[in-house]
Amino acid sequence: MRPMIPTREEAFELLKEYNKNEALIRHALAVEGVMVHFSELFGEDKEKWGIIGLVHDLDYEMYPEEHCKKVKEILTERNWPEAYIRAIVSHGWKLCSDVEPIERMEKVLYAIDELTGLIAATALMRPSKSILDTEVKSVKKKWKQKGFAAGVNREVIEEGASMIGMELDAVIEETIKGMQKVSEEIGLKGDL
Repeated sequence: MRPMIPTREEAFELLKEYNKNEALIRHALAVEGVMVHFSELFGEDKEKWGIIGLVHDLDYEMYPEEHCKKVKEILTERNWPEAYIRAIVSHGWKLCSDVEPIERMEKVLYAIDELTGLIAATALMRPSKSILDTEVKSVKKKWKQKGFAAGVNREVIEEGASMIGMELDAVIEETIKGMQKVSEEIGLKGDL
């Protein structure tokens, strides 16, 4: 049986089936937006990259102890392509998965997943509460404050940037740009 290539609509419905928490859905939309942005930078398949970003944490709300394991089961049952499943599982490398990111798409997802959380937290600290006026220097300032967004694994972000072959500041800048494109959907348009 040939794998089923999911549409964005199907992927979003699946996300909502397994996730009711609005913050997790906003995170999924942020990662989707950033993945689409990076796919455009690299001349890759926007639909594929976006869908993988959208469902990367599919199993997190319902199965936090089995994160990156349960998703493989869920998507295999639905006949999703192996490349999609592998990319999603690889974002948890060294954290909850032993699948190393190898493809460029996997490396980008690995780098930007945690980073979107740090950037969102930084944006919410701004007077405007907006991603639209968030700058790299603001994120870097917060980066150095270990107590700020303490759950964000900065080592993963640095390693991911290195894997992509980009400077950390460039990855932060492009991640901000990707999030800005979906500012309204992710609740970070703020007062601007």
